[in-house]
Amino acid sequence: MTRPGLSFSHMGFFVHDIKRMEDFYARVLEFTVTDRGPLAGPNGTMNLVFLSRDPDEHHQVVLISGRPESLPFNPINQISFKADSLATLKAMHRRLQEAGSRDIIPVTHGNAVSVYALDPEGNRIELYIDTPWYVEQPMRVPVDLTLDEATLMATVEAHARTLPGFRPRDVWRAEMARRMGIG
Repeated sequence: MTRPGLSFSHMGFFVHDIKRMEDFYARVLEFTVTDRGPLAGPNGTMNLVFLSRDPDEHHQVVLISGRPESLPFNPINQISFKADSLATLKAMHRRLQEAGSRDIIPVTHGNAVSVYALDPEGNRIELYIDTPWYVEQPMRVPVDLTLDEATLMATVEAHARTLPGFRPRDVWRAEMARRMGIG
């Protein structure tokens, strides 16, 4: 059940080195290039690369040339991707390490287990799974992804139970559905 009218679909962002960024998103994060090509823009021709991990979605990420080589501030706080399992999250954590990604930080937010890292142009990416619990946000503490899955989740749950607002995710979800007028 979702709020009718709009749903999030995809995002595009400007990049400096489109080949390097395509390699990272395709090789490390396992996106597939679905299309590519030039497009006239207000400041000249831009090159676009469309990427997806879902055959029902033409693109989930669009890389667009034209980002200046140096910016005083990166306006992208994070780009988040939901993993289908803790095993996938742990495997992607290893892939990021093997790829030499920078600033790899595994954490729990109580309601999620996440891995943060920087892509080749310094955009922060988040790979995550939801936990079965809700806790008030913001909250973040480091976790050890080398632990076996059962031990890791027991550790995450034990910590979450000590935090304000702890409750099962389905209880929190029902509250949000009511607040959004869809429950």
